[in-house]
Amino acid sequence: MNQSQQSDRPIATAQDGLSYSYRAVRAETEARAAPLSPEDQQVQSMPDCSPTKWHRAHTTWFFETFVLSQQAGYVPFDPAFGYLFNSYYEAVGSRHPRPERGLLTRPTTETIDRYRVHVDRAMAKLIDGQTTPDALTDLIALGLHHEQQHQELLLTDIKHAFGLNPTRPAYQAGPERPAPNSGAAGWVELPPGIYEAGAGSDGFAFDNEWPRHRHYLQSCRVATQPVTCGEYLEFIEADGYRRPEFWLSDGWAAVQREGWVAPLYWTLWDDGWRVFRLDGEGSLEPTEPVQHISHYEAWAYAAWRGRRLPTEFEWEAAAALHGVEQMGIGCVWEWTSSAYSPYPGFRIAPGAVGEYNGKFMSGQMVLRGSSWATPRDHSRPTYRNFFPPAARWQVSGLRLAEDM
Repeated sequence: MNQSQQSDRPIATAQDGLSYSYRAVRAETEARAAPLSPEDQQVQSMPDCSPTKWHRAHTTWFFETFVLSQQAGYVPFDPAFGYLFNSYYEAVGSRHPRPERGLLTRPTTETIDRYRVHVDRAMAKLIDGQTTPDALTDLIALGLHHEQQHQELLLTDIKHAFGLNPTRPAYQAGPERPAPNSGAAGWVELPPGIYEAGAGSDGFAFDNEWPRHRHYLQSCRVATQPVTCGEYLEFIEADGYRRPEFWLSDGWAAVQREGWVAPLYWTLWDDGWRVFRLDGEGSLEPTEPVQHISHYEAWAYAAWRGRRLPTEFEWEAAAALHGVEQMGIGCVWEWTSSAYSPYPGFRIAPGAVGEYNGKFMSGQMVLRGSSWATPRDHSRPTYRNFFPPAARWQVSGLRLAEDM
């Protein structure tokens, strides 16, 4: 779905807005799945991706497992779904292997439809039928933000599947057109000093955004715009993918092993580079932010330019100083040079929900911002996205930084 069709209303945690938020988020998932056939919803193109119907079922499983199962009188839709649609929650029990989700031809998409209806009715009865305790309201809000994460994954995963299809099918017209950079590129200058980072007490935030704390930053400057396809093309034409001096060791090994010569979904034709998008394959747009590059590629490009990637704290300080709209945030997630690790004072929450973020704080790099696939009310300057450095199927790009 095009971002312009999405609601700007943030997820409400107050009792009077929770029902609306629940219905809106659940409806958005169905809207994103609507253009896909049952065959489309079944495919799993690689272990890191999941079938659309699995996303729809797993987000439903979250509410059934963590909210409804604690309510007296609730009858699970199918006890087997606890095994089929658990993702990684060890405390909840065993699960179907992630690389084999595409083999689950049963339950059918029609059964998943009924599963979502079953859980939605029970959730509506719970939310509307009583004053929801704060702890339960917070858990439901977490489930809604969790579903919004899967809404983005639903699009990037089906794009990967369609990108491997020789016919280059279109998901639908117009869902993916990153806004071109506007105006002249510039820099946000950060004087040396102490800056605050992390989420405050207002509004929702994931546990990995807490606690708010202070960092000392050396003087630097951060670009006001992300790197464009045209700028990245200059790196390609300068033989950037064949010059090891710009690459991290693991990145250069990935280039050799995977045969990378350009970002994912770029193909060189006789008439020039073409790019596969969710609305089909088309010509490269030089002013669009480059996307679907790994952390290794982002690092190499920055090194070739004689600059570097910002740390996540420099990125957040620049966004606070200059404003997210002025920095063109919302087109692509942006790689930083920061490894994904806990903030000072971070504590993993007790119980299964504590497995949500903390267990992944090793071997991943932080991305900041948001993308064209991110639900609008799911974006905020403190959001810490994270992926392994070789990941390319997500909507990932970069902006530059340099010391002053």
